[in-house]
Parts: sequence; C-alpha cells; structure tokens
Amino acid sequence: MVQNSALYLRLLTPDDVGAHYLRWMHNPAIVQYLESRWSVHTIDSIKKYVAETNASGNNFLFGMFLLESHQHIGNIKIGNVNWIHRFADVGLMIGEETAWGKGYGTEAIRLVAQYAFEEINLHKLVAGIYTSNVGSYRAFIKAGWREVGLLAKHRLLHGVYVDEWLMECIAL
Repeated sequence: MVQNSALYLRLLTPDDVGAHYLRWMHNPAIVQYLESRWSVHTIDSIKKYVAETNASGNNFLFGMFLLESHQHIGNIKIGNVNWIHRFADVGLMIGEETAWGKGYGTEAIRLVAQYAFEEINLHKLVAGIYTSNVGSYRAFIKAGWREVGLLAKHRLLHGVYVDEWLMECIAL
C-alpha cells in the first residue's frame, strides 16, 4: 500500500467489486476513454478481470481509496510490465464523479509512480491519453510527466478518430 495525506492505493481484490464498480462501468461518461467500454460488464466479469489482472505477474491493478472514509473512488493500473527493459503502461479511472476535479488523479499518478520506481524497480512509465481528455492530461502533467508525442487519428471516440498524446515519466 502507498499513501499520501488524502489517498491511498492498494491492490484490488475481487471482494472490492460491487454495485458501485458495476455502475462505473455502465456509465458512458466514466468509461468513454477506456478500452473496456467495448465490453459488456457484470459483477462476475469484473471480479474475474480483477483476479486475473493481479495474478498475471505483469499487471498491478490498484484501487484508489480516500484516506478518511476508505471510499473506493477509482482505479489505477501499472500494466504490461516489460521486466527486461523495466517499463510499463499506466492507466486510470476515477469512477466516482463527485471525486472529479479534486486532484485525486494527480495524487494517484504520483503514488503509482512511486510504487513502480521504488517497489518493483521500474525505470520508465508511459501513458496514452485521448486529446479530448484534458483532465487526465492535466493530472499527468501536474504529477511530473511530460508529453513526448502525438499519434494522429489513433483512437475511435464516438464514431470519430481522435489524436492521442503520449506521456512518459522516468525514474530519477
């Protein structure tokens, strides 16, 4: 577990999956930038995803929890770890809309980078962000990441191809 003054991250378990998580996955505003939006979700399918992801050895799916209330507000994942070159992808979702715009994304990105660099000895993290997802872009920039490129017309969003920013963070 890693934490700061407002938030903590811990590996999710299937027991963390409930109606709140299923509600997130069925809300188009929440999943519009997630590749999981193309799938139909049930509590059982989400529990299976959580179990398989964290059992893979190459992925770390963390829940984002508020320190005071222990409310599960979203997830952040270190994924597709390349253990030889020591890099991985990062993706996040804040499912509780009441938690949007409060800096939790930035804090979760900082915490997951701390875990990646200090606990599992990664050298670099990368992320891709739809250019219309300005809130996510700002969160990564505030967390100390930098934009390193743009993939033109790379993702399909609402029937239109959109650009994707490429971001990176390198361990010091």
